[in-house]
Amino acid sequence: MSELKTTPLNALHRELGAKMVPFAGYDMPVQYPLGVKKEHEHTRAACGLFDVSHMAQILIRGENALAALETLVPADLVGLPEGMQRYGLFTSEDGGILDDLMTVNAGDHLYLVVNAACRDQDIAHLRRGLPDHEVEVVDRGLLALQGPKTADVMARLCPAACEMVFMQHGRFDIDGIPVWISRSGYTGEDGFEISVPAEQTDALARKLLAEEEVEAIGLGARDSLRLEAGLCLYGHDIDTTTTPVEAGLIWAIGKPRRRGGERAGGFPGADLVLHQVEVKDHQRKRVGLLGEGRAPVREGAELYSEDDRLLGQVTSGGFGPSVGKPVAMGYVSLDHAEIGTTVYAEVRGKRLPMTVTRMPVITPGYYRG
Repeated sequence: MSELKTTPLNALHRELGAKMVPFAGYDMPVQYPLGVKKEHEHTRAACGLFDVSHMAQILIRGENALAALETLVPADLVGLPEGMQRYGLFTSEDGGILDDLMTVNAGDHLYLVVNAACRDQDIAHLRRGLPDHEVEVVDRGLLALQGPKTADVMARLCPAACEMVFMQHGRFDIDGIPVWISRSGYTGEDGFEISVPAEQTDALARKLLAEEEVEAIGLGARDSLRLEAGLCLYGHDIDTTTTPVEAGLIWAIGKPRRRGGERAGGFPGADLVLHQVEVKDHQRKRVGLLGEGRAPVREGAELYSEDDRLLGQVTSGGFGPSVGKPVAMGYVSLDHAEIGTTVYAEVRGKRLPMTVTRMPVITPGYYRG
């Protein structure tokens, strides 16, 4: 086994008493002494700080970079205003999802954030697909500050960032530390993702943790928070075997990129993906699921109909502290994907009823102004 990589906060995690685990090739904190449930609840009530420095941060420079990137991504990037970011997908030639990513229009360049587990393949994919553009991987830390009291914290440290709305991006300074900040996150709460030079990441993290509302939060609570928010985890809820339409991510396919749009198609797998958007003849769909009782339904559990027909399986699951019920998402046959449908998850030889539900299962707290 190759040696795990570390983020600039590795020493701080250990100082704080974190339980460390391998994740996407990195040594990462899964929880702190507070524990996963209390970390989750603290983020929903106040403000949590997450180390997401394992994700790859990439700059793309060159003429017409947004149009060039559209050859790899079905999002409307040409229409992305400067200072805004947009969610997107790298698709394969057969319509599968290679990864999901965030793209910022930073004016004279693009700023991308991609998943750690896919970083090498994504970088290679970008360099092959954009041979006339510079693709640079930058050595920076990435911190996510999330929760309803996040703006209170930022108002003291970087008040100008609080003027941004959801999915806006800006360049700021916090006590002499140059930062790139996006108002977004992976919890369903208001929050900011803060890119910081690697050598200054520890100092900024300590500054944030010194604020009374802020607690360090690990991967365990990050997972339960994003699950309640109905957000996909690459390699689990979406992968090369799922299309954007099956995954319920039609909204990530910009209208100008669809059939009849001004820049229809032009991305890998466009024929299949746009056919599914229009004809809706796919056979399965990602759905949210709420269970009864307290027994969590984990990834891999098979889902059945009342008449014992195998419908699909759970791709992410656990207990949702904010709703007090088991929460999951998974793929089921289209005839069982309607909201309110009951399906049955097999857990240790028992069939536990779950109800197909809207995602997210919490009320998002995104700040839209």
